[in-house]
Amino acid sequence: MMKERLQKLQDEALAALQQAADLNALQDVRVQYLGKKGALTDVMKGMRDLSPEERPAIGQLVNTLKDQIEAVFAERQTLLNQAAIDARLASEKIDVTLPGRGTFAGSKHPVTLVTEEIVDIFSRLGFVVEEGPEIEQDFYNFEALNIPKDHPARDMQDTFYISDDLVLRTHTSPVQIRTMLKNKPPVRVIAPGTVYRRDSDITHSPMFHQIEGFLVDEKVTFGDLKGILTHFLNQFFGKGQDVRFRPSFFPFTEPSAEVDIACVICGGKGCRVCSQTGWLEILGCGMIDPAVFESVEYDAGSCSGFAFGMGLERIAMLKYGVNDLRLFFENDLRFLRQF
Repeated sequence: MMKERLQKLQDEALAALQQAADLNALQDVRVQYLGKKGALTDVMKGMRDLSPEERPAIGQLVNTLKDQIEAVFAERQTLLNQAAIDARLASEKIDVTLPGRGTFAGSKHPVTLVTEEIVDIFSRLGFVVEEGPEIEQDFYNFEALNIPKDHPARDMQDTFYISDDLVLRTHTSPVQIRTMLKNKPPVRVIAPGTVYRRDSDITHSPMFHQIEGFLVDEKVTFGDLKGILTHFLNQFFGKGQDVRFRPSFFPFTEPSAEVDIACVICGGKGCRVCSQTGWLEILGCGMIDPAVFESVEYDAGSCSGFAFGMGLERIAMLKYGVNDLRLFFENDLRFLRQF
C-alpha cells in the first residue's frame, strides 16, 4: 500500500516539475511535495504506523524519491533561469544603429558671464582681482568706511547681523579696506563677490553680487574716475553709449555720484523700464573720503583715489533684457539654456 502511494507520488511530482512554465510555478511544485506540509512529509509521518520490518525499505524509497525530486527541480530551475535571461535579453536589446540620445552642454550662468566680462575690461586697464570673506567684521564693513555705529547710513544697508561684531557683508567695499591695509599706494583693484541684504522682490534679492573697483595713487582726480567709467560702459554696452554723472551721497566717498546710461531698451527715448526718463541708473562712485584713508593709515595729503561699485544682477538684467531678478536664482533650465 505504501509502495503504491510512493510510486503515484513520484509520477505526479516529476510530471508537475516538467510542466512548470516558469520559476514561480516550479517553486510552488517543490513546496507542494517537499515543503513542511508537503505530500512527501505526510508520507514520512505515516511511517510510524508501519511494522519495524517495513520501515527500512520504505524509508529508503522515501529518500530516493526526495533526491530524485530535488535533482529534477535543480535541472528545471537551471533551464528556466536561462530561458528567463534569454527572454530578457531579447526584449531589452539595444539597436546600435539608432541615433544616440542628444545631450545638452552646460553653460556659464549669466551673472558669471557678466562678471568675467567686467573683470576682463578692467584687467586691460591694469586692475587686479582681490577677494575677501563674506562673513565680515563690523570694522571692515562699516567703521573703516566712515560708517560709525551711530551713523544713519547703517539703516540703508538692511544688514544681516551674526553678532554685534560680525555681519554678512552688505557690499564688497570691505575688500577695499583689507587691500589698502596690506598694500601701500599705488593700488588698482577690482573685487567681485557675493553680498547680503534684507530685501527681496522682483528687483532685489537677499543674496546678490557686486563688483567693487578702486584706484589710489598720486594726483588721482574725478576726471580720471569719469574717464575710466565712461570707457568701461562703452566697452560693455557698446561704443557711443551716453553716460551722465549725478551728485549723490555715500559715506565713504566725497564727492559722490551715481552714474546713468541711456536706456538700453528704448535708446533714451523713454519707456516703462526707465520710467519715461530715458536713463537707467547703473552704479555708484566717488572720490575716496579722507576719513577712509585715515582708517588704513594712508596720507591723504600725498595720495588720492576713487571707488565705484555696481550690482552684477542689475547689469546682467540690462545687458540681457531680463525683467525679473529672481530668474537668476531659480535655476530654471529653460532660462539658463538661453545663455
